[in-house]
Amino acid sequence: MAAAYEFTVTVRTQYLAEQSEPERSTFMFAYAVTIKNTGQIPAQLISRHWVITDGNNHIEEVRGLGVVGHQPLLEPGQEFEYTSGATLATPQGSMRGEYFCVAQDGEQFQTVIPEFVLSLPRTLH
Repeated sequence: MAAAYEFTVTVRTQYLAEQSEPERSTFMFAYAVTIKNTGQIPAQLISRHWVITDGNNHIEEVRGLGVVGHQPLLEPGQEFEYTSGATLATPQGSMRGEYFCVAQDGEQFQTVIPEFVLSLPRTLH
């Protein structure tokens, strides 16, 4: 049986070579996030908390309302997708976090964003 309050998050990442400057330790990544209401009650994403870790174990935390200017209200089964980006000082790192949500009945819950890796594609010589 599905939980009453549940969002499921999937992430796809991409290295943005054309926006990166490796000689200046600037590595740009895009990530596409799909948030799906896999629960049984309509709910709204209110805010986000990201933990971004680079290859030197430097941690940056980001908190804010909504995602890319939206606070999507999702009916059961409905999805919301957005793309955002991150800049790292190393060629690889990771991101994880959570979304804070409120269901239509007032119940508050968190959705964990599983850790995902940001990394340059492997190059063959």
